[in-house]
Amino acid sequence: MSNIQVTPFSKIYDSFLSKITDDMYMELTELDTFHLLEELLISAIPKFEFPRVDINDYETTFIEDEDTYNGVESDNVEVRAIIYSSGYFVNKLSQEEINVLSTYMIVEWLGQQLASVENTRMKYSGSDFKFTSQANHMQKLLALKKDYEREGFHLQRLYKRRKADKSGIMRSTMGTIMEPIGYSFNAETSLKTPTELLEDVIEQVEEDTEELQDYVETALSWGEFSSSRRGGL
Repeated sequence: MSNIQVTPFSKIYDSFLSKITDDMYMELTELDTFHLLEELLISAIPKFEFPRVDINDYETTFIEDEDTYNGVESDNVEVRAIIYSSGYFVNKLSQEEINVLSTYMIVEWLGQQLASVENTRMKYSGSDFKFTSQANHMQKLLALKKDYEREGFHLQRLYKRRKADKSGIMRSTMGTIMEPIGYSFNAETSLKTPTELLEDVIEQVEEDTEELQDYVETALSWGEFSSSRRGGL
């Protein structure tokens, strides 16, 4: 953790917790809370399609040492004392990347709540469940989950369309998308098999194609918006 380039999981947790309100976390111990948050974060990682840094390179929370404590905080009762190290990403994440991950943490969190309501639904017959408050709650959770899925998708589209330059100013990535595909062969790529190199090319083509489609869709939507405004004048 001495490397200043790492990103502690706590930064993503803070972003996630600032977006939700759940008294459940007030009833859990600190360690249990971190375990639950870590599960949500790890589940959210695959939903981030094309990050510019390797977000699969991370260390999870682990216990560094254990001891016992007897003092004021424990009412002079001997209790277990745990010294643990929080998880972290090996690479430095931007605020945009943190926002994407925390948004998909909410999607995972809502999915867990939906699963809990679904267990309740299975205890009732179809007609009985419709008249319970849980049925209304389930519909609200489904709608909220879809809203956050759309928000996560929107954040990823913005993330792909722009990139900060050396001065920190956001620039469009359109020029990069339109450049011919090319790969430099260095010590790392020279060790790859032809199949692995082909997979890299295919992955890059898919990413570039998706980004170009986003630009086209945005251009068309703006065209429709402009036409509707002219028609209303």
